[in-house]
Amino acid sequence: MRAVLMGPPSAGKGTQAARLGTEFGVPHISTGDMFRAAIAAGTDLGQQARGFIEAGKLVPDDVTMGIVRERLAEADARLGFVLDGFPRTVPQAEGLGEILASQDVKLDVVVLIEVPEEELIRRATGRRICQQCGRVYHIEWNPPPGHACECGGALVQRKDDSPETVKERLATYRTQTEPLRDYYSAEGSLAVVDGTGDPDEVHRRIVRVFEGCSL
Repeated sequence: MRAVLMGPPSAGKGTQAARLGTEFGVPHISTGDMFRAAIAAGTDLGQQARGFIEAGKLVPDDVTMGIVRERLAEADARLGFVLDGFPRTVPQAEGLGEILASQDVKLDVVVLIEVPEEELIRRATGRRICQQCGRVYHIEWNPPPGHACECGGALVQRKDDSPETVKERLATYRTQTEPLRDYYSAEGSLAVVDGTGDPDEVHRRIVRVFEGCSL
């Protein structure tokens, strides 16, 4: 299986990609994981990425695509993968297509997890994280036992989860990433899945898409 999971921030891509990777026996690959692995390995591309990240800048596409090419050439990805958070733009999607074509393979499916914007904002702004153990709560769906974590640590809201930042991230998604919907739809590889409701049900919806593909 070679799949891409895409969707707006807080759509649940990471959670679903990790489950699918385990279930189908292929690596779950996120952009952040690729960058961290390349940096830890001390590769030339990893060091280039590190410089941009430490300067608070976006990693350029040529560096990103180089890291993706190296990661997809590793043994565990040769029989399949679930990409999470990549590609983010049409040029990156075109680059991914070129990488796969050079391996004489192609994507089986691109799953767009669709969630209404109001729900995305509720998911993100309601998150609270323990400063001590890192446990994640949600004030509506998974509230902490009182005003602190079970371990006693203080709970905080990440800067990325503030209402203003969430709206900015969604606006960036609409501008940069949403055009991928038309790109992959034109290729015939796009499947849109309802991302609302219980995560287990969302997972079953995605699995049904995979089961309908010629994997």
